Parts: sequence; C-alpha cells; structure tokens
Amino acid sequence: MSRRLFLILGFGLGVAGGLYYAWLVSPVEYVDTAPESLRADFRADYLALIASAYAGDEDLVRARIRLALFPDLDPTTDLAALAQQRLAAGFADTEASALAQLASALSRGPSRTLVPTPSVSPTPSNTPRPTPTRRPTATPGAAFLLASRQKICDPLLSQPLIQVVVMDAAQEPVPGREISVVWNTGQDHFFTGLKPELGLGYGDFAMTEAVSYTLQLADSLQPVTDLATHECEAEGEDPYLGSWLLEFEQSP
Repeated sequence: MSRRLFLILGFGLGVAGGLYYAWLVSPVEYVDTAPESLRADFRADYLALIASAYAGDEDLVRARIRLALFPDLDPTTDLAALAQQRLAAGFADTEASALAQLASALSRGPSRTLVPTPSVSPTPSNTPRPTPTRRPTATPGAAFLLASRQKICDPLLSQPLIQVVVMDAAQEPVPGREISVVWNTGQDHFFTGLKPELGLGYGDFAMTEAVSYTLQLADSLQPVTDLATHECEAEGEDPYLGSWLLEFEQSP
C-alpha cells in the first residue's frame, strides 16, 4: 500500500474511534441546564408545569419568578398561544385551561397594595351617613345565562365565527371557561381567555357554511341552538358569510 493510503486509513480509524468514545464510552451529560436552552417541546412542558402549579396555589408572584427563567418569553401572548397549541394537539383540557388562566392573570398586571390612611376620630354629628352601595360580585357556582345573541357582519373577519363573551356577576371577564359546540357530524370545545388581546372573557369557534351548531357554556343549563352562517352584504362588494356574537352573564 502507498503511504497516502495508510494516512487515509489511519485518519478514518481515528475519527471512528473518537466518535465511538464520545457517543458510547463517555457521552456528554448535561447537568443543571438552563430552562431557556431546552428543546422546544421540553420548554413547552416546563411552561405547562408552571401554569399547572399556578392553578393549584394561585401564587402569581412565584409564577412570575419561574417565568423569568425564560427572558425571551412574552408571557401573555406566548402562554395563550401555547394553550391553543396544546388544546389542538389533544393535551388535557385542564392544562390548556391552566395556561389560559395564567396568561389572563399576567395580563391584568400586578395587584396594588392599599396603604392604610391614618385613622381620625370622627366628629359627632346628627347627620345620618349614607349606606354604601355594594358592588355585585361573582357567586361561586352560580349559573351563567345568555344575555344577548346577535348576528355580526364584519368584512375584516377571514372566516365566520361564533364569538362568545363571558362576564361574571361583577361584570368582570371570565377566562378559562369551557364552551362545547355540537353539530350533526361532530363536536368540539374551546375556552375563553386564549386571545387576551380581544378580552379575557372572549373565545371563538370557526364555522362552516351550511352547518347548524348548538353551543353550551359550562355551568349553564341554557344551550344555544340554530347557530349557522348567514349572508352579509357590503356596498360595492361581493356578499360574504356573517358571524354570531353571544354574551353570557353570571347570575348575581
């Protein structure tokens, strides 16, 4: 054999031996890897665990600290998008709901701490004081009722939608509320709060032409039937398919 052939053979054996040692004998072990460097699917799992922990203890401060491990994360937008992705991929509904709830809580911003004012001894007076009016608050377990149902013609929508807005008894939006949709050939569900830019109590479902849908909100005994696309017209433009807007409110 020529000297050149010996050099090529030696080089090949050296590379093969190095790969064998690096992959089988002493492979690289990653220890205490930073969460931000995780693979995309492991990163998603990590974020879902943070949301599930928040759903259990509702400790928003701790959730913020954990999310700070991902400096490039936009919590409100990215968590809401992840909730939609996990729901579409068939993950547990509770996981998508937890992600939506955490995104909604973060979008509201930090709560303010009220600083007590110094107490002042009241001056006796015979003038009766007005009784403060109590603001209605959400009643745990109270049913949600359909407050309004209206057809929507919006040429900016790329497809017809069933749009749902859910408010509690205090007129505050309710995120993470499950909504079921049934039609003659199938069924599906979605949640409020997955599009916080449109409102924390907002959710929507894409409709198909010539299909009639029945919708029911969780904790509501009032199904909404006969939801189908309708024709809308705009001056100087071709007709297009319209949407529905349903508003639910919780009983005080």
